[in-house]
Amino acid sequence: QVQLVESGGGLVQPGGSLRLSCAPFGFTFDYHAIGWFRSSPGKEREGGSCISLSDSSTLYGDSAQGRFFVSRDKTKNTVYLQMDKLKPEDTAVYYCAASRGPSFCPVGFPADRFGVWGRGTQVTVSS
Repeated sequence: QVQLVESGGGLVQPGGSLRLSCAPFGFTFDYHAIGWFRSSPGKEREGGSCISLSDSSTLYGDSAQGRFFVSRDKTKNTVYLQMDKLKPEDTAVYYCAASRGPSFCPVGFPADRFGVWGRGTQVTVSS
């Protein structure tokens, strides 16, 4: 069965960094866009970062711009989300998701454009 698996979450202090990983099982990344989303209690799911695996173009939301960086390691078949200068408001469960349609990152991160989702990894930013 196709699935995505996230890893790399944990507890960090404000201003710290984490690198999340997203790996596919049962399908190939080659013709998808991979988006990173997050959810926290009382807030709607928010998309923040995306990379197209067809041309490596990227897209960032306002909350991620300048602090979060998405990349791909073709050899390891893994997509990463490097998160720097973390803030308490970044505390959430982070999910990666593969696009179900065209392999480019859709403006606005509409959730219905992503068809396969990981189970999430918890990121907690606290002193």
